Amino acid sequence: MKTKSTKMITEAGILIALATVLSLIKLSLPLNIYGGSITAGSMIPILIFALRWGVKPGILVGAVYGTIQMILEPYAMTPVQILLDYGLAFGALGLAGFAKTGFDAMRTGGKAKFSIYLAILVGMLGRFVAHFIAGGTVWAIYAPEGQNPWVYSFIYNGSYMLPEILVTFLLLGVLLRPLAKIK
Repeated sequence: MKTKSTKMITEAGILIALATVLSLIKLSLPLNIYGGSITAGSMIPILIFALRWGVKPGILVGAVYGTIQMILEPYAMTPVQILLDYGLAFGALGLAGFAKTGFDAMRTGGKAKFSIYLAILVGMLGRFVAHFIAGGTVWAIYAPEGQNPWVYSFIYNGSYMLPEILVTFLLLGVLLRPLAKIK
């Protein structure tokens, strides 16, 4: 059991570091006029960790990664916003761990299951929802005059999260099967 714990902690550290490096590589898309950033697949290492180790470790690793993001690029107004935009948003990526059994089956030669992609989508949408709530409450003061803060939050967060989700799915479509073969 100690070997499994050591392997999990080691893998967590490596994948958090990889996610952090990927988060520093920003992609510029002309449609992203509101802000936020589109990265070179920075969610993928956290999602892979969750698929390999499950929901609880995935949420914890996602929250640690979110804390590192807050330290590296802090946008902090209130403790609630910090919790929503960093801890909960990135911790939600760990929800992909619900497909651990499907991922384990894929590791032994099974086909990529719909449940894996659905769980990955749930994790990424969980991140969006946390940012959306923060945007509609804490960041509402930045909504253009006369615009509903929830509409503003949806547009703002959607302007970078939708492309980020698409980039993640495209890259995972190529990487998922080879990554599943890693023991």
